[in-house]
Amino acid sequence: MCELSPAVRGRSGRRHARKGRGGVSESTEMRARASQVLPHELPASLRDAGLTNWIREPLDDAVDRRRRIIMPPAAAVMGTPASACQGALLAESRHPDTVFMMGDNPALPTMPPRPTLRDFFDLRFSKIARTHLLQSARVARENGLDEKVITACLLHDIAIAGLLSANHGYWGAQMVAPYVDEEVAWAIEKHEALRYFPDESVGYTYPEAYINYFGPDYNPPDYIRREAEAARGHRWYMASRLVTINDIYSFDPNVVVDYDEFEDVVGRNFRQPGEGLGFDGSPVAHMWRTMIWPNNFL
Repeated sequence: MCELSPAVRGRSGRRHARKGRGGVSESTEMRARASQVLPHELPASLRDAGLTNWIREPLDDAVDRRRRIIMPPAAAVMGTPASACQGALLAESRHPDTVFMMGDNPALPTMPPRPTLRDFFDLRFSKIARTHLLQSARVARENGLDEKVITACLLHDIAIAGLLSANHGYWGAQMVAPYVDEEVAWAIEKHEALRYFPDESVGYTYPEAYINYFGPDYNPPDYIRREAEAARGHRWYMASRLVTINDIYSFDPNVVVDYDEFEDVVGRNFRQPGEGLGFDGSPVAHMWRTMIWPNNFL
């Protein structure tokens, strides 16, 4: 029999040694076992595809002792062997005390009932993404730029931080559009295309990091070229170009920036809904809810 992975073994996979005189009684041990989810061996298709980490054992302090399955989003596994494992994960839900993840994931910090922008920075965004956004905004402020640009820098990669990397400028612009000035949302959207094209008049060169990321022979697709060309003729071009300029200098892992530095800027430039992000009925509320409950099955 194949060994269970640590993620699947969890508490329920630990063996209990029989106690001698003065040790734990057999009845006590049986009651303890009864409160745990019994382990079972995952099918080889899930183990071979590396999906054992999508089966979450209950945490030690969980009230609900059920095992939870996280179904990987299609966009995350498309083009990988994991994309063929949906059926195997569906079959796992037929085991006793096993359900699909819905609602709060016990492994994530619980969001408040009316989440603010800061809550997403603190409780959902990864450290790397959060630090990059805050660094970018600080560089923009230190360069004396206006608050619209500072706000755009603070939010420009928000989709990468909590939703999707592909087309992140477009996703990010849509996410914040109901809450910021139109120019801010436009700058976030267009930085997606402008970052690939130098502008020597303002000192922006093609990022060396992109050579490492994509290779020296990478050519952006035609739609990106068309977007960048159209953006260069727009009255807000410089706002988006400044996002790209302050973007590339904001990856120092040793720099510490606190969100408190931008509470005033956010207060003046981000219209926080009273109901909380995700619950205000806006056309993008579902995007924020996806970050609140990122592992929901449906």
